[in-house]
Amino acid sequence: MSTTMETLAIRTENKFRTLITKQSYKKGEVICAMPSENIMDKPNRFTVQIARDRHTHVGKLAALNHSCDPNVILDTEKMVMIARRDIEKGEELSFFYPSTEWEMQAPFICLCGASNCIHVVAGARFLPLSTLESHYLNPHIRDLMIELLKNTKQHLKNL
Repeated sequence: MSTTMETLAIRTENKFRTLITKQSYKKGEVICAMPSENIMDKPNRFTVQIARDRHTHVGKLAALNHSCDPNVILDTEKMVMIARRDIEKGEELSFFYPSTEWEMQAPFICLCGASNCIHVVAGARFLPLSTLESHYLNPHIRDLMIELLKNTKQHLKNL
């Protein structure tokens, strides 16, 4: 398994960065390892949330853009990026941000055009379960979702 990012390139157009693959991948194939040398407790534009209060600086992977119909998954348990479907050489890589991010520091409007587009990308906390259940979600996101539901149930009892 290649754990380096040598097969990935950053393309910049009009100050807009994208992550491109220099080779093709089959669905389920590991593309690279996610960096985990630089862990912090607060998110920023260059981090991915890997646990409830842990964010890792992801280096080149920070150029990964969001898509509501992504072609890669970031697995924060195994700390790898995996092809969600077959990917062609030269294709832009993208992942579903709420699969790792609970509450984003800088929410934005999604213009991906996918039929299942969520329109506002702010983190999993702000999406309905019906939307989230059709996506791969990392364990910390599933745990936080369950916690939110339990708290809501408790809150409703207390009304």
